Amino acid sequence: MGLFDAFKGMLGEAEAAALPAVLARAVPGGLQGILAQFQQSGMGSQVSSWLGNGPNEPITATQLQSVLQEEHVAGLAQSLGIPADKVLEFLSAHLPGVIDAQSPHGALQEPAP
Repeated sequence: MGLFDAFKGMLGEAEAAALPAVLARAVPGGLQGILAQFQQSGMGSQVSSWLGNGPNEPITATQLQSVLQEEHVAGLAQSLGIPADKVLEFLSAHLPGVIDAQSPHGALQEPAP
């Protein structure tokens, strides 16, 4: 088991469940803003799969890094209580499922503040 696998095992469902609210506070425009940034960066098919009813297309840490600004990654790290260098890996593992869960009828529902 690698270091990231061990680290990922330490992260509970609570962190993943808190992710929508954390993203809404850490990134301008919240979840809608993040999805718009992904679509503008050529990742519209991934976004559509997360919002739709089929399987969720994955997103890589490299793709996330191309969209999210460093200060947003740092803010997410602080809010989630994980090292900044692990945030993108955490997001790549959890973001598609979180967006899918936040869009039960194909439309994103922003979390309560």
